[in-house]
Amino acid sequence: MPNHVHLLLYYKQGERSLNLEVGSAKRFIAYEIVKRLAASGEGQLLEGLAGAVEAKDRSRGKKHEVWEDSFDVKECNTEKYMLQKLNYIHNNPCTGKWKLSMRPVGYLHSSAAFYAGQKHGYAVRDYLDILVELADRSVPPSSAKEH
Repeated sequence: MPNHVHLLLYYKQGERSLNLEVGSAKRFIAYEIVKRLAASGEGQLLEGLAGAVEAKDRSRGKKHEVWEDSFDVKECNTEKYMLQKLNYIHNNPCTGKWKLSMRPVGYLHSSAAFYAGQKHGYAVRDYLDILVELADRSVPPSSAKEH
């Protein structure tokens, strides 16, 4: 989407919180966006991103404001809810004010082509694989008995 990103993210709680992981990803992506805008000669857009930096952030060396400060997390606890979100993500570029594609599989930045068995350009992990992994983890291992 031109001004936001939707994704189903499988996150195994580690040493860092999800907020820290998302913040790191947003920083990495922001650097890449700025680099590509500069390479494309998008000076006016870069000036706008530079002008959006608050004084306190500028004093710490921040040069561009690419993202809003927050993100919206919805925990997907059931397959039904996960499919609801996946369908929303796939249909989002085809509806509303954007109308970026006639069909979900036609939107370049979507996993819809993966689920339709078509060639696509992104690494995608099937949500069903995640559900199987989670189910396997919730079943306690059988106790070994010596005879």
